Amino acid sequence: MKTRDMNRDWIATARTLSEALPYLQRYDGAIVVIKFGGHAMGSDEAMETFARDVVLMQQVGVNPVIVHGGGPMINEMLEKLQITSDFVNGKRVTDAATMEVVEMVLSGRVNKRIVQAINRQGGKAVGLSGKDANLITCDPADPQLGLVGEPTDIKPDFLHTLFADDTIPVIAPLGAGRNGETYNINGDTAAGAIAAALTADRLLLLTDVDGVRDASGAVVTELTADQIRQMTADGTIAGGMIPKTETALAAIDGGVRAVVILDGRAPNATLLELYTEHGAGSLIRAK
Repeated sequence: MKTRDMNRDWIATARTLSEALPYLQRYDGAIVVIKFGGHAMGSDEAMETFARDVVLMQQVGVNPVIVHGGGPMINEMLEKLQITSDFVNGKRVTDAATMEVVEMVLSGRVNKRIVQAINRQGGKAVGLSGKDANLITCDPADPQLGLVGEPTDIKPDFLHTLFADDTIPVIAPLGAGRNGETYNINGDTAAGAIAAALTADRLLLLTDVDGVRDASGAVVTELTADQIRQMTADGTIAGGMIPKTETALAAIDGGVRAVVILDGRAPNATLLELYTEHGAGSLIRAK
């Protein structure tokens, strides 16, 4: 009985691989930008699963780019160092002392943890921030928020060099100002700007929810940009989903083929989205 069950498991695995062939062919050579953050990067097990998926994606021909956040780790370190923050309309003011901590945590602790996880799975990852190789130039997003930046110029040439060397870029969302300042960038915003500059095939925004929900609470699996705008106008899309859908619309306007908002806590979420008929989360296209 046990042997028959095992045989059925292996047959199901083989069938899944066979059914994935059209999708493997579809994404061969594609650039996929993944925003990684939230609870998806919380546990060691989740990190290892994500890293394994990213390495698999590269092995079958995808050029993955990882852009990560790190808000909880930043908050933890600020509290440990007893650095208090001011807020404007619910957003943290980033002064020089806070920026020093932000850069230390994002470029150091968080970035290297992801790089090491990918390398342990047999990949070849390198850690960067938007300050490296003039990748991201910023202007102030809002003078009241201090050193919070809005990407204005992306130079992705170095990323193409890494693709050619089978290297996976892992990017901390920091940018350089026009006068040498360091700016903190919202992780979703940074991922969207990089995806647009690369004319990526997919931008995957890993979140802590299943996707975009309609008025009845059901996840909408496919949406157009016009539907997103309508759902935002009538209040169906609200709260923390608004900045994610705004990032999606900006990326699509910038040339990204499609954006997917999906639950990064689900095991193998990125593989389910790219390599199965069902997909995962909410896919947003221009039309």
